[in-house]
Amino acid sequence: MNIKQLLIQSIAFMYSMIILIGCGGGEQQTGGSLQEIKGGKFKGGIYRANEMAELRSLDPVGVNDATSHHIADQIYETLLTYDGDLRLQPELAESWEVSPDGMSYTYHLRKGVKFHDDPCFNNGKGRELTSQDVVYSFTRICDARTRTLGAEYFKEKVRGAKEYYDASIEAQANNAPSKVANIPGFVAVDKHTFRIDLVKPFAPFEFYVTLGVTLIHPKEAVEKYGKDFFQHPVGTGPFKFVSWSPERECVLTKNTQYWGKDKDGNQLPYLDGITFSFMKDITNQFVACKNGNLEESYRIPSEFFEDVVDQNKKVKPEYANYKVLNIPALSTQYYGMLYSGKVFSNINLRKALNMGIDRAQIRKFVLKSQSAGPGIHGLVPPTMVDYNGTQIKGYDFDLEQARALLAQAGYPGGKGLEITLQLNNGGGRNLQLAEAIQSQLKKNLGIEVKLKQVEFARHLDEVDAGKVEFFRLGWIADYPDPESFLNLLYGKLVPTNGSQPSPINHTRYKNPAFDVIFEQALSETDRLKRMELYRKAEQIAINDAPMMVLQYDEDWRLLQDYVEGYVTNAMDKRMYKFIWFNPAKMQ
Repeated sequence: MNIKQLLIQSIAFMYSMIILIGCGGGEQQTGGSLQEIKGGKFKGGIYRANEMAELRSLDPVGVNDATSHHIADQIYETLLTYDGDLRLQPELAESWEVSPDGMSYTYHLRKGVKFHDDPCFNNGKGRELTSQDVVYSFTRICDARTRTLGAEYFKEKVRGAKEYYDASIEAQANNAPSKVANIPGFVAVDKHTFRIDLVKPFAPFEFYVTLGVTLIHPKEAVEKYGKDFFQHPVGTGPFKFVSWSPERECVLTKNTQYWGKDKDGNQLPYLDGITFSFMKDITNQFVACKNGNLEESYRIPSEFFEDVVDQNKKVKPEYANYKVLNIPALSTQYYGMLYSGKVFSNINLRKALNMGIDRAQIRKFVLKSQSAGPGIHGLVPPTMVDYNGTQIKGYDFDLEQARALLAQAGYPGGKGLEITLQLNNGGGRNLQLAEAIQSQLKKNLGIEVKLKQVEFARHLDEVDAGKVEFFRLGWIADYPDPESFLNLLYGKLVPTNGSQPSPINHTRYKNPAFDVIFEQALSETDRLKRMELYRKAEQIAINDAPMMVLQYDEDWRLLQDYVEGYVTNAMDKRMYKFIWFNPAKMQ
């Protein structure tokens, strides 16, 4: 028996014990009682998914990380959503239009959509969604008192949003009512029509109503649960919240009153529920899936990757009884360097670190080629539609130049320099990458790098607050436009008060030359011209090296063969409402 077989057996035993403890010793009923419905599909069953980072918040205004997105997207809904090809599709709005001048966006809501039954409503029965709920939800995004992580998306774009946000900051500081009552740019035209009025045309705004922070929720729930609303979500989505045990599991059940139906007239969702666990280790997750204790494993551990697929990335016979899905992702892995910090305000140091690592070698030997490519261009993944990101000149391995720059930075041979890289805990790929880069920087430049792992929610909070100088992050596109990535480099998103969090521009990078061209791109309605402006802006930022772009992601997923209807997409937006179990493929 080899080491991997021993590892699989030990993890399988450990996970089976967790299941027994968590379920009171009862058998995990994945299939349960499945019932055939129209179109040859089946309804029923509990889907078991895992998230490798802790759930941060189920209050929409706090949703800006992958784990929170994956779960909140099942409970709440946005005005618009995407299909598998990332084309905009109706969701709570059944239709929409943009004014000829690009200044107003009007959304026509579906009638008869109801919020989940919950004690926050009269008699515990969910009421109908109206445009006032949309106004309320969007207004909360721009209210600092909600601890919003999305105000920066709207406050400079929507009429009256900045004034409202600034007034909420003042009200919070003085513990007094806000002097501004509402945002005139969020308009309830009638019961089922909602309009957004902008300050000036902003071409990518069409995608903004798909953001996690724009998930629609009722005022009654926020008022009933107060500061604990983030643990008591109420939405209109295909699944209802049941419970959340931090570090352990989050349980959702089917919304039997969901408005959505498939093309055969079957009510969505097909599943009876979803259980999310929070195993932080990718190897544990993968082995749990391989042994039938999870329906999917998002990403495949590097040490198993060559067992699953061959050099041509074809599935090997041992895994023929699973679905193995892969797609180039609109996602980038990078290390941020605090541009305003004491250490990384030095451009020569930032460039030296960028040139001192061999990304191609890391991709080959650490990731086993499980990425779309080494991060030798810009922050925007080269696969972004219409962008041609390979034209961005980033940083490849150049040891001679790296050593010269390090000396110019005042640290010849790495002497006198000791830095700490903070990353979220959980091991797996992130730790393997960090250890490889730690080793390369020591070997190539003589730089001592300490690794500090912290829990994910704490990691994000500290990075947002500007308390970490060197940090690991990944960015998944919020929508299929380069602006979703380049926002991370927009200087005007950095708060003037250094004590305020900067949840989008984490590095607090500022360059007026970048900002000018980036703003020109945002008002350019011709998409191809806009792409050209984006590239010019991004090249300016990459030349300043506020981050180390490491790898462009390729999403791999191991899926049980009986799972049908899984919609994979380049933004890893989870569409669990379309999943169903095929009993003919169940053992």
